[in-house]
Amino acid sequence: MRLVIQRCSEASVTIDGSCVSAIGKGLLVLVGVEQGDTEADVDWLVGKTAGMRIFDDAEGVMNLSVKDVGGDVLAISQFTLTASTRKGNRPSYIRAAGHELAIPLYTSYCDKLSAALGKPVGKGVFGADMKVALVNDGPVTIIIDSRIRE
Repeated sequence: MRLVIQRCSEASVTIDGSCVSAIGKGLLVLVGVEQGDTEADVDWLVGKTAGMRIFDDAEGVMNLSVKDVGGDVLAISQFTLTASTRKGNRPSYIRAAGHELAIPLYTSYCDKLSAALGKPVGKGVFGADMKVALVNDGPVTIIIDSRIRE
């Protein structure tokens, strides 16, 4: 699984002109599920997301997690994170998991992250044409791949 985590002052997702979910200070997380991903990947990424210290403490040092600051999370499924760009100019999505794997793992990630934070995680709609708005705070953007744990 691949995540793009962005610290934000606000973020939202709109489908067909209607806002589906919106958050204030917190994290916008784009979630890509690849073939072969498992619940072990979900568990590892939930721990990383909830514990990542990318919010400023009283001294202005990035030393606090989203949980520490009481921030919100908006998690959006995004299969394009699995793109391979090795050959040519058209990305290949052959590594992207099909719906039968991707939906349960995305849902599990959102549910487990919600439990870890003690609050609901905002979501988009899997497979929908979504318009995602973000005010990236910093900017701070972190990319995590569960297959690269070193």
